[in-house]
Amino acid sequence: MNFDDVQVGQELPPLDVPLTAALIVGGALASRDYTPVHHDRGAAQAQGLSDVIMNILTTNGYVGRYVTDWAGPDAIVKELQVKLGAPNMPGDTMKMTGTVTAAEGGDVEVAVIGKNAWGNHVEGTVKLALPEGA
Repeated sequence: MNFDDVQVGQELPPLDVPLTAALIVGGALASRDYTPVHHDRGAAQAQGLSDVIMNILTTNGYVGRYVTDWAGPDAIVKELQVKLGAPNMPGDTMKMTGTVTAAEGGDVEVAVIGKNAWGNHVEGTVKLALPEGA
């Protein structure tokens, strides 16, 4: 995708992320986050949760992936900001949506929301640089 292909208000195609225990635990372990609520169901239940919960680094990865899958391999992520809300747990689906909120000087800003059955799991923005059109 080139910068000239983007318009403010443009919506990204939605992405559904099925949440499994393997995805949540794998994301925590891959990011070396050994906090028990991310990989130990018993520890999560001791904290009042029904199951393990996704860690912020895995969430950040999905936000970045969502926007770069849309923007293409020439996009360069310059900034990513997120705010967490409802936890992501196995058996649910995170439904991701995004909207272009700014486009200036080759930089594009995308607002992203990832919702699950409890509400918004993540709200954030991704700023990226796109190549100029040919």
